[in-house]
Amino acid sequence: MKRLILSHILIIFLVVISTYSCSEDAYMPTDAEEEVMEEESETEDDASTDEETGTEDTTCSDPSNYIFSEKDGLVLVEFENAEFSADWALKSDGDGHSGAGYMVWEGQQHLSIPGNGTATFKINITNPGTYQFLWNSAVKTGDNGTDHNDTWLRFNDAQDFYAQNTDGTSTVYPKGIDKTPNPEGASADGWFKIYRSGNNLDFKWQASTFDNNPHNIFVQFDSAGTYLMEISARSSGHGIDKFVLFNDSVTQANAISSNEESVISCD
Repeated sequence: MKRLILSHILIIFLVVISTYSCSEDAYMPTDAEEEVMEEESETEDDASTDEETGTEDTTCSDPSNYIFSEKDGLVLVEFENAEFSADWALKSDGDGHSGAGYMVWEGQQHLSIPGNGTATFKINITNPGTYQFLWNSAVKTGDNGTDHNDTWLRFNDAQDFYAQNTDGTSTVYPKGIDKTPNPEGASADGWFKIYRSGNNLDFKWQASTFDNNPHNIFVQFDSAGTYLMEISARSSGHGIDKFVLFNDSVTQANAISSNEESVISCD
């Protein structure tokens, strides 16, 4: 009888020892513990992702920070890619324009005094030299090609800003910069009145100054760097789609037919 009792005690002892040993070697976490472990793992993964991707750069969402880069002698910019005052309107009716549409001045006319309703474009030049300026514009008010057809333009920090007739026999400079001769017609404080002409009021590539004697527009950049192009409202109803600057390595035909817009970076 004693021997049987001792056998039972020994068996129970061995079972207890075996159970304790197994639980030590193969610990199984509870449901609550598993949730905590998963949350810690996800937190570590998120931290790792943040470190790898970094913070998204959002500075280029503000047009006032845009810098348009010249490439191989060409700058091509959609005119709406700037910061405009409330009297400038973005529209997209009709044909002949690209991008999101065109900008048109709907405020009061400023035929004699520039500096109203201004907008700026920062242009980075990597190939210094002389560039011709053109824009694609239309008359959007009335039915006369000599009215509502112009806007002020200035390159105040370029080495030279001038206009020249097609055969190169006449060169003029904006009024107000102590350089002569000056064009017939409106000009002041380094600004040219830039007009388009003709009875076809639709969008066309032209940028001229000097009344009744069209002179083409040129800008001279003597060194690489970023320059400021300024526009100012003049005639209401003058719609502007885009503009180009191109040097003598680019033909006018190739400049105005190009679809390669200038790359935008930010300052």
